[in-house]
Amino acid sequence: MKVIILTTSVYGTTGHHLPVLHNCKSMKIAMVVVSEGKINKDKNYYLRRIKKILKIGFLGAMNGVKMRKWYNEDVNKYCKIENAEEYCRRHNIPFRRVPSTNSEETVKIFKETGADIGLSLGNGYISKKVFNVPRYGMLNIHHEILPKYQNAQSIIWEIYNGAVETGYTIHKIDRHIDTGEIVLLEKLPIIFRDTLADTVAYNYARLFDASVQGLVRVLENFNQYFPNATPQGRGASYTTPTYMQFLMIEKQFQKLKQQHTRK
Repeated sequence: MKVIILTTSVYGTTGHHLPVLHNCKSMKIAMVVVSEGKINKDKNYYLRRIKKILKIGFLGAMNGVKMRKWYNEDVNKYCKIENAEEYCRRHNIPFRRVPSTNSEETVKIFKETGADIGLSLGNGYISKKVFNVPRYGMLNIHHEILPKYQNAQSIIWEIYNGAVETGYTIHKIDRHIDTGEIVLLEKLPIIFRDTLADTVAYNYARLFDASVQGLVRVLENFNQYFPNATPQGRGASYTTPTYMQFLMIEKQFQKLKQQHTRK
C-alpha cells in the first residue's frame, strides 16, 4: 500500500503518527506533503473572518485562541510528537512543502507519487481535485465521534452535552468537511483531570495513541475495512464556542468531574 500524507503541520497528528506508520511493514510512505497555508486575503476572506467573530463573539474568539494551547503544546506532556520534517530527513522519506492545501502544486505532487491512498492528518477543507487523485481517494482522522460531532474540537463539545465519552473516526473524504463514509469508529471514556485544560490535553493525547493504531489496522486490513465503509447520515456541526457556551462547558466539566473522577 503506497501512502501519501497531507498535513498543515510538522507537529500535531502528523508528528505523532508518522513514526508508527513508517514502521508498518504493509505500507510505504511515498511522500509527506506539508501545506504552508498561504491564503488569498481578499475581501471575501476578511468577510468570512468578521462573520465568524460576529457569530461567536469577541470573547468567544479570545477563548478560541486560549484553547489552541490545550490541543498543541499541552498534548506534548502526554505523548511523543516528533518534528515530521526532521523525521523524514533522518529516514529518507520524501518530503515537500506546498503553498496551500488545494494548490496546483499539491495536485501535481499527488499525481507524481502514484499513491494508492492519501491520508489527511490535520487539515481543513480538501478539494476534489486533490482527494480524487490517489487510486482509492483519501482518508481523514477526525478526533471525535461522527456524525454527532462534525467539525468539532475534541472533548469540549462532548462535555458541553453532558457526555462522558469521546472517540475518533476514520472516514473517506468527500466534498464536505467530516461527512464522508465511516471506515472505523472507536469510542473512549473521557478521563477527568483536575482542570478542563488538562482534561482536554490528556484525552486528546489518548485519542492520538488510539487513532494511529486504528489507522494501522485499517491500512493492514484495507480490503476488509474500505469496501465496508458506511454512510454517516444526518449529523451535527460545531465551531468555536461562544463565551456563554464556554461557561457552560466549564460548568458541565465540574459536574461531570465530580460524578466520574475515579476514587
